[in-house]
This record gives sequence, C-alpha cells and structure tokens, in this order.
Amino acid sequence: MDAKQKFEQFVANEGLRHTGQRDKVLEVFLATEKHVTVQELYDLVRRKHRGIGYATVARTVKLIYESGLCRQVDFGDGTLRYEHKYNHEHHDHLICVKCGKFEEIYSPKLEKLQHELVRKYDYVQQSHKLDIFGLCPECANANAQKRT
Repeated sequence: MDAKQKFEQFVANEGLRHTGQRDKVLEVFLATEKHVTVQELYDLVRRKHRGIGYATVARTVKLIYESGLCRQVDFGDGTLRYEHKYNHEHHDHLICVKCGKFEEIYSPKLEKLQHELVRKYDYVQQSHKLDIFGLCPECANANAQKRT
C-alpha cells in the first residue's frame, strides 16, 4: 500500500469524504523533502493550486499526521514542523538553539540502546524521537570568538 492509499483508507475509516483538495495537499506534502510548517506547506500548495485555502491545508496536515504518514517536529522555537515518514528511514535531529539549523542523524548503536532500554523497562514502544539541542559549529565558533 502506498502513502496515498494509506491516507485514503484512513480518511474513509474516519468517516470523512475523499476530496481532490486533500489529495492535492497530500501530493505536495509528499513531494517535499523538508520539515515544513503549515504555512510553508500552504505556500507550496498555493503555487500549484490557487484555489486551496489555508484552513484546508491545516486540516489536511492534521489528518496526514493522524494517519501516521508524518511526524511533528519541534525544534525548540515553538513552531511545529511536519516531515513525512512513510517509507523513509527513521532519523533523529541535532538542532542549533541559536540559528535554528538542524542535522538529521542516524546511529545504529543508539537505536540498539533505545531498544534495549525499552525491553529492560518492559515498555511497549509505539514511537520515539531524539532531538539534541546545542550550538552548531558556526554558532559555537562565533560564541568562542566573542569571549576572546
């Protein structure tokens, strides 16, 4: 089952109508390899489909999230971003608290440790995320230069 089919099935299971506008929002979202805010996605959607409003985009993003096709990411600036995760490798983030730059990271050792911790404490894992906040090399160097 591809992402569009999964979304259609979720919408049907929720008793909602299948609409062309939702399909168009989903298409644009899935074509975006970025961590987007609702506003950023709305701007992207409007470039291709002028008749789709902000509320439709916002409601569709909520449905995409609830369907499990994306995850919410908060980089500590109070703004929720969304990244699609269907058929994408799991990853975590390093986030600069000064400039907002982020890096996607993946560590098999870290994943193994997380699974061991889940087993050790008898948890049933549903999902996980790891966001490490700090200073990127550029901001760290700028801070070091200010101190000298």
